[in-house]
Amino acid sequence: MTNAADLPGQPRGGAIGGPATDRAVCVLAPNPSPMTLDGTNTWIVAEPDSDLAVVIDPGPLDDGHLRNVIATAERAGKRIGLTLLTHGHPDHAEGAARFAELTRTRVRALDPELRLGDEGLEPGDVITTGGLELRVVPTPGHTADSLSFHLPADAAVLTGDTVLGRGTTVVAHPDGRLGDYLDSLRRLRSLTVDDGVGTVLPGHGPVLNDAQGVVEYYLAHRANRLAQVETAVEDGHRTPSEVVAHVYADVDRSLWPAAELSVRAQLDYLREHGLI
Repeated sequence: MTNAADLPGQPRGGAIGGPATDRAVCVLAPNPSPMTLDGTNTWIVAEPDSDLAVVIDPGPLDDGHLRNVIATAERAGKRIGLTLLTHGHPDHAEGAARFAELTRTRVRALDPELRLGDEGLEPGDVITTGGLELRVVPTPGHTADSLSFHLPADAAVLTGDTVLGRGTTVVAHPDGRLGDYLDSLRRLRSLTVDDGVGTVLPGHGPVLNDAQGVVEYYLAHRANRLAQVETAVEDGHRTPSEVVAHVYADVDRSLWPAAELSVRAQLDYLREHGLI
């Protein structure tokens, strides 16, 4: 048996839902799948002595889940003051409009089409609802609109799908781009080195106790996959599906369609850099 401390990022054991740091509580959505792992992590973030909370990624359009998020906040003596989105994929954002209706909150996102209210989100913005400080970190690559949220008081970062609690994420071509994703991983690594971030609060899977370790693992994994794809092309595997069958032969075939998105992004990257 492999100890969790030996896995990339040192995933935290126990139930995924519940308190994760002094300021962050996870409510797990009931939408498990090979792509969403145990389900979407909806995060309630608030200062301990504040009666206002911020919700990040309400999740799918599931009324029971959305009401459970509200009830979880209320049991802690808090009401929802703002809703934020890490990106627009349905498992994170589909329930946002309904959640805003239930809580009478604004929805802030990078993508204007996902916003409810006058304010969006831009890299470098600082959210201060209820005295909480959340810093908006641009992390495109999984999607063009992907953001992370730095929570300095807990030395933590909420990463959406940019870094997962288990396994690795998809570069969702054509919206997602590998060059952007690699830059985003380096930006997150800088947070761990320069800003002392030690904890990853992901959009799926368990909390990670070693932020720097998992980001370094992701960078090494991407470099390795890119080399494998380049070699596969040199060996005559020309189409994305051929490359997937060769490079991802040991991966569950149900995940091959998602792997093909990443392969398409890798092929684009290799062409852009004159490597194939």
